[in-house]
Amino acid sequence: MSQEKDRLKEIILQKSYRQGTFTLTSGRTSDFYVDGKQTTLDAEGAYLCGKMIYNIISQHPQTIGAVGGMTLGADPLVTAASLVSFLEKKPIPAFIVRKEAKGHGTGAYIEGQSNIPAGANVALLEDVVTTGGTLIKVIDRVEAQGYKVGLVITVVDRQEGGAEVLAQAGYPLKAIFTRKELLG
Repeated sequence: MSQEKDRLKEIILQKSYRQGTFTLTSGRTSDFYVDGKQTTLDAEGAYLCGKMIYNIISQHPQTIGAVGGMTLGADPLVTAASLVSFLEKKPIPAFIVRKEAKGHGTGAYIEGQSNIPAGANVALLEDVVTTGGTLIKVIDRVEAQGYKVGLVITVVDRQEGGAEVLAQAGYPLKAIFTRKELLG
């Protein structure tokens, strides 16, 4: 696994990491940016993310009934993790949480809901966590539908307060990489 994690780090640093001045989703400015989608939309990067997420899920003491997250950052991650789970012969369905309720049809916030067992423990995925604000919003929407968030996983934790905000709300964050691990 260490070799695969090292390879994923190389891909992230090559494709997703940028230095400069950036405004983040949180509104904060930063001297670096991790554009996670550049890695998660790369075939090898997506596979490695999916495999590492699946490994975290498989080591979790509670059964995880589905993987999901907020569109757009989580879309490739939930798909990758679900596909890896299928390849491992322990399929976990994926779902996507919309930013706004669907304006027609069911008016739902969650896509793929018919694949999630009622009352299931679910894992929420995110490519990069800064303040945790997006994940708190997703947790609220998912739990409002009767699911229990049993696990929260990110590819990169920027170590800027998000893990602490989530922990205070009762949702410890598991990160494939922290900022320190990624940038040394």
